Amino acid sequence: MALCAIPSPSGFTKKVSEHLTAELTKLGYTPIVSNKGAILVELGGIGAPLVLSAHVDTLGAMVRSINEKGRLQLTMIGGYPENYVESENCVIHTRDGKQYSGCILLKNPAVHVNHEIGDTKRSFANMEVVIDEKVANPEAVKKLGISAGDFVSLDPRTVLTASGFIKSRHLDDKAGSGLLLGAANYFADRSAELGRKVYLLFTVYEEVGHGGACGFPADVQEMLVIDMGAVGDDLGANEHVVSICAKDSRSPYDYDVTCKLIETAKTHQLGYAVDIYPFYGSDAAAALAAGHDIRHGLIGPGVAASHGYERTHTEGLENTLKLIIEYVKQKK
Repeated sequence: MALCAIPSPSGFTKKVSEHLTAELTKLGYTPIVSNKGAILVELGGIGAPLVLSAHVDTLGAMVRSINEKGRLQLTMIGGYPENYVESENCVIHTRDGKQYSGCILLKNPAVHVNHEIGDTKRSFANMEVVIDEKVANPEAVKKLGISAGDFVSLDPRTVLTASGFIKSRHLDDKAGSGLLLGAANYFADRSAELGRKVYLLFTVYEEVGHGGACGFPADVQEMLVIDMGAVGDDLGANEHVVSICAKDSRSPYDYDVTCKLIETAKTHQLGYAVDIYPFYGSDAAAALAAGHDIRHGLIGPGVAASHGYERTHTEGLENTLKLIIEYVKQKK
């Protein structure tokens, strides 16, 4: 929940990286920040080096232009249907460190004025940010310090219900990043033994396709991505289980790694599902496309309504964390 509260659209991740670095340092680790901003930390262990990867960058937007009414036209960061951000509160982050709140609305949005509003195509051509300041023209907006190229983050609206559901934007992949912090905490006192050498890698450009292209230790042999598990009508996963991805839109995942993940889930009686994600890519694909010779797998808690206002459950997080821990305890 703390991670969800830190704005981090792809390309604007410094604050969340600083938070992760501080948390890992408190646990006694020595994180390294790459030129690109990714965070690598060695947990310990010997032999058959494995990288556990998650991404901390999220979807968002950037100011494309200021229109004649002093409102902002946006360009998308990442990929999502524009209707998923309609009427969403947001924050504009200027290049000189100022922040202004606003709301993403359709143009002429009042039903009492515009009877065609229900038929209007939800696209950034028909949407704008109304800034919460008294501005009515481009000059007034520019005086605030707002300009094209400023990042716009979306209100995560994070909620933990009494029944254990977590509702929030950006569970993709703040949930996965939180789980890696949980694993780091679990192994921090060295009372639990790692069965192999294990690194954590937090990437910062996954949502735009090149997060996993670099930042790996030289000796890496295997990569296990911790990202959101897809939930849909013809899939087995739900918000209460750990989803094991056998194939996404790019390619199958490594056969032996996937089999070992399934076997581990069965052995420890975890709630799990094996699924194929039809419209999905991960940092593993970026790593392989960049030429890394590694085995690869992908798991994550089931997350509903991906790239929108998402939902998972603490049971899904627990099952995923247990699978991570038991997988890395095994001798390779």
